Amino acid sequence: MKSTANIKGHPIHPILVGFPIAFFTATLLFDAVALFYKNNTFWLMGKYMVIAGIISAIVTAIPGLIDYFFTVPPKSSAKKRGAQHGILNTTMLILFVVAYFIRQQQISFSLIIFEFVGFVTMIIAGWLGGTLVYRNQIGVDPRYANAGKWKEAHINQSGNEVEVAEIAELEINQMKLLHINNERIVLGRTESGYVAFNDRCSHKGGSLAGGAMICGTVQCPWHGSQFDCSTGVVKAGPAKDGIDVYGIIEKDGKVYLRLAR
Repeated sequence: MKSTANIKGHPIHPILVGFPIAFFTATLLFDAVALFYKNNTFWLMGKYMVIAGIISAIVTAIPGLIDYFFTVPPKSSAKKRGAQHGILNTTMLILFVVAYFIRQQQISFSLIIFEFVGFVTMIIAGWLGGTLVYRNQIGVDPRYANAGKWKEAHINQSGNEVEVAEIAELEINQMKLLHINNERIVLGRTESGYVAFNDRCSHKGGSLAGGAMICGTVQCPWHGSQFDCSTGVVKAGPAKDGIDVYGIIEKDGKVYLRLAR
């Protein structure tokens, strides 16, 4: 039983992020001016901004959660960073919700304090989010020339030999990410034939399926560690440990993977 899906990340997520940042920043500025000048017009604008910020933050969190659970590689530095990012964003949202209820009484210095702490929390969360995008390439397609269309399959099949592809499905130096019995395995095609290896880089847990493969060597997209696709041994650091590899059988126009390493 096989199905395919693209989990390279939601490109809409970075676009949505700008809205809560803009609205919550405007909330703090309008309320600070309203408190200083005792101006109800600015106070009213701050109220509209915080409502818009809360709504946009909730909407933005949806693709963020999808990326965290389905895109960020498990057991990786990005997973920990993503959890911190989510916790800070949740804290920020709670602070602005509390500030919204405080403002129902009267504009006060305590309101500005809540919003300022929420603003600082948002800045830190944003920095972590930027790190997830630029360092861990979550939501970014880092593939190389001739890598072909992103391929991914979820396979639920018992037995030691599992059908994973058609013989002609991949071109040379193309890869396919397989989810087999809760394991992430990369299927690749080299000049010498098909190879299969663990998707997790032994350095920081980056997804090798999102990296580059050429001349029988796969390179992690995060820090550049290189591994031999056939043996799993390290060819270039910073990784020190190799990766697991799997046996491949090609017969009757099909590619089969041996789950026993």
